[in-house]
Amino acid sequence: MTTTNIDAAAERLLGAHSGGIPCAPVRDLVATADDAYAVQDRLTERWLAGGRRLAGRKIGLTSRAVQEQLGVDSPDFGMLFADMAVPDGAEIPAGAVLQPRAEAEVALVLEHDLTHERHTAADLIRATAFALPAVEVVGSRVRDWDITLVDTVADNASSGMYVLGNRPVLLKDVDLRLCGMVMERRGEQVSTGNGAACLGHPLNAALWLADTLVRVGRPLRAGDTVLTGALGPVVPAAPGDVFEARVDGLGDVRVAFGKEEG
Repeated sequence: MTTTNIDAAAERLLGAHSGGIPCAPVRDLVATADDAYAVQDRLTERWLAGGRRLAGRKIGLTSRAVQEQLGVDSPDFGMLFADMAVPDGAEIPAGAVLQPRAEAEVALVLEHDLTHERHTAADLIRATAFALPAVEVVGSRVRDWDITLVDTVADNASSGMYVLGNRPVLLKDVDLRLCGMVMERRGEQVSTGNGAACLGHPLNAALWLADTLVRVGRPLRAGDTVLTGALGPVVPAAPGDVFEARVDGLGDVRVAFGKEEG
């Protein structure tokens, strides 16, 4: 794969991001996951150079069904920037996320770096300050969500914004594998699941991420937020929608979507 193709894919996605108009897929320019991560890295460097601050990472494709749909057997990851964080209960302006969808997750906030080549569960537990309930608002710069693995990876793992609950919970005080999740949209139940739906346990997803990021030279650091992956089905979001997710042992988190003007 040529550098020219990687640069062209990055520019296409950047144009959709800044212009607010979804673009064509980038799989005509990049063919492998490694190439797609190279595109993601180009975007990350551009954003960091422009003043955005890296605040953590998100894990995607933790659902076996979605993995089978895209023909992969492992998750993917994307960057979380500080300006993607939305306060609990706040409203996301219309158009801020292209083609938004909401999913309930477990978030981990780290107290220590994770820099080993291979981490144990004990390493991860020791490094985690606390867990929080979260709603990730995924989005796609690719028109009509017409994505393959390379499209979503290049597009920062279809990231958008994220909302964290405000009551930190120590890992010793919650069973993340068995915790149930219910998410409502305007009071109607639209998604249910549990921690086991996320690669068998949200910590399994976080371990995969920690090891992978060391290999690519961007290890997780103290203070990072990790979105560990969806606990249930992802739900489309429309202007005026209000989502509330409750995760057993972690509490609830809420986000609203602003109505379009005019």
